Amino acid sequence: MKAMKKIAILGSTGSIGTQTVDILPSIDAEIVALTTNKRISLLEEQARALRPKMVCAMDEAAARELKTRLADTDIRVLSGMDGLIACAAESGADIVVTAVVGMVGLLPTMAAIEAGKDIALANKETLVCAGGLVMRAAREKGVKILPVDSEHSAIFQCVQAAQGNPIEKILLTASGGPFFGRTAGEMRHVTREQALAHPNWNMGAKITIDSATMMNKGLELIEAMWLYDIAPADIEIVVHRESIVHSAVEFADGAVLAQLGIPDMRLPIQYALTYPARVPCKAPRLSLAQTGKLTFFEPDCEAFPALNLAKRAAEQKGDRGAVLNGANEAAVGLFLDGKIGFAEIAERVASALDAIPFQKAASLDDVLAADRAARAHVLG
Repeated sequence: MKAMKKIAILGSTGSIGTQTVDILPSIDAEIVALTTNKRISLLEEQARALRPKMVCAMDEAAARELKTRLADTDIRVLSGMDGLIACAAESGADIVVTAVVGMVGLLPTMAAIEAGKDIALANKETLVCAGGLVMRAAREKGVKILPVDSEHSAIFQCVQAAQGNPIEKILLTASGGPFFGRTAGEMRHVTREQALAHPNWNMGAKITIDSATMMNKGLELIEAMWLYDIAPADIEIVVHRESIVHSAVEFADGAVLAQLGIPDMRLPIQYALTYPARVPCKAPRLSLAQTGKLTFFEPDCEAFPALNLAKRAAEQKGDRGAVLNGANEAAVGLFLDGKIGFAEIAERVASALDAIPFQKAASLDDVLAADRAARAHVLG
């Protein structure tokens, strides 16, 4: 009998994390670690239901309160980055779901890889900032990087169906966010509330803003470049408003394979955890007849300048992904706090890419230094 899979979920109280917990009854799994930043009430609820070996709250004060709440259990309560790394690398997990948001995911992901854990990757910033280092470490340790993002899962599923034939081109689909069709001038008047109103997906605030600027798709282009070892010029971004075609690949003979489904993250999460097996999923089934039509458009890079910034970072490689991501995280934070306008997000990222000298990013220290420099430039 096949052993029960042991899973650690980093970011179990966020959007991807809670949906991962939701599909657990469909798979044969034991949860060994859960983490949050500050949402300790939900983490306590998850911990009592799933009984992991260890939990972590990144926020030190939240961790202290969580330890008090769980004092009647034998669950180990950790805190900070050290705790996050321990949950990734020392919890006994077979596979680690990296569902934390932002640069915070890099060090625990690398620690998990070094410990020989497979990665169900939802934290795209890990590859955006240090894709070359991460993929090399994964190859050396013989671990799988299994994509959780709906687009990269779609590409991954198409690659599995290709039976070893190399892909010539990736068609990376984008919903277009809430501002599809608006001009660059109109984008200057976008409000926080408008930017947080995504038409198709229910996501956290940061990724929802990234979708509105289309930086999210730029980050996914960089992620795809590293995951599938493909040149940025061979990745085409296509706006697909219905979010039914999650992405596609093209082969040497011109054949295109696509993966379709309802916009629901539970299916790609589950496939990453059960690969290569497919088991019944709680996500609703697709009806093409009810969908009616599928539409596709070229993206407007004038209205969404973040796309060209990401393409520039992808082509240059080195530390440009870390600069791009660090500057974007800082700028999005300023926008969410009401300190800058929507259009200023991309402007501040562009300024950081121009001002910070290029480095090769040969080590994690180089990546972290580029991230710090980008944030300081945007916040200064």
